[in-house]
Amino acid sequence: MITLITNIKELLQVRETSVSKVSGAEMAVLPTIKNAFLLIENNLIADFGLMENLPEVKADEIIDATGRIVLPTWCDSHTHIVYAGNREQEFVDRINGFTYEEIANRGGGILNSAKKLNETSEEEIYDQSKLRLEEVMRLGTGAVEIKSGYGLTVEGELKMLRVIKKLAADYPVSVKATFLGAHAFPLHYKENKTGYIDEIITKMLPEIAKQKLADYVDVFCETGYFSVEETEKIMQAGIEYGLTPKIHVNQFNSIGGIQAGIKFKALSVDHLEIMNPEDIEALKNTETMPVALPSCSYFLSIPYTPAREMIQAGLPLALATDFNPGSTPSGNMNFVVATACIKMKMTPEEAINAATINGAYAMGISDTHGSITKGKKANLILTKPISSYYQIPYAFGSNLIESVFIEGQIIK
Repeated sequence: MITLITNIKELLQVRETSVSKVSGAEMAVLPTIKNAFLLIENNLIADFGLMENLPEVKADEIIDATGRIVLPTWCDSHTHIVYAGNREQEFVDRINGFTYEEIANRGGGILNSAKKLNETSEEEIYDQSKLRLEEVMRLGTGAVEIKSGYGLTVEGELKMLRVIKKLAADYPVSVKATFLGAHAFPLHYKENKTGYIDEIITKMLPEIAKQKLADYVDVFCETGYFSVEETEKIMQAGIEYGLTPKIHVNQFNSIGGIQAGIKFKALSVDHLEIMNPEDIEALKNTETMPVALPSCSYFLSIPYTPAREMIQAGLPLALATDFNPGSTPSGNMNFVVATACIKMKMTPEEAINAATINGAYAMGISDTHGSITKGKKANLILTKPISSYYQIPYAFGSNLIESVFIEGQIIK
């Protein structure tokens, strides 16, 4: 199948030579071609360039993109979209003055989701989760990382990871699986934290490795959850079972989690709402990608990741949704990009880079996703007719997407 898209008003994120990520001042540069064409052969980008240089092509389908912009699909490197039910009541509780921590201390939060998940069948969890995955695909996401972490039991965690594996098999979107058994301590281990960590290391990890259910290991390193020492112990165990670390850090407090992630060569450190100068300094000249989750800050009314300070320090930055039932019940990457511009003062160029090429890096897929590069997956967003790509974050409440291509095929 050969598809030719012609008369593209502007083709964004064009990289003749593939780059793995962009950092610091590079993030403000978004390479584009105006009045462009793009050629898709089967599921890959075969060619692109100026319309005046369009070669002779026998295409099965020609799409006239006059007035429209084409860019790579979003790469959402941090989600929790496999879960059961919802936490609408906690949403109302927060409106009435309860904090996220207070709700968690009353048995809400992650433990609430864990209770629901363990009471719900695997088939029903899959049926609920696939609707969320289909929704984010329609909203322009072409690659997604999905975490476990609402099981908090051996069977619950395995059940979640099996659902993630089935979603990856059933849908063309690229799916990466992350084991997050260290999301919270279950109630029955509240007074025996060492016992739960032992269960993660001696029971969960061996079975996950045996069944090849995860790519990454994650830990919620935060006051009241997992300490730096506990986080390091779990990361080390995950590495021994072939899993690369990706960790939750600095959501509410800076306790040394970033430094621990760097020490264990974490692919990404995520959240980063609270950052001190030592945290920023530690991330310089590392291979660890900082990931911001602005719609979480929006929903919980907590600080936003200090993007300007981080970018000015020369760091890269990725953007992701944190789609989950408690703190971010949305997988809309378009809103994430807009919120990063509006609340974090990122430029549109920086935000698009963060949500495409840097998001791909934070999932370990920058060789195949995140830019318009020959040989990469033909995962594309075709916008409606718009004045410029600035309109994507500017018109934050509008759906400006006309079509989404994943693996070269339009998603219906």
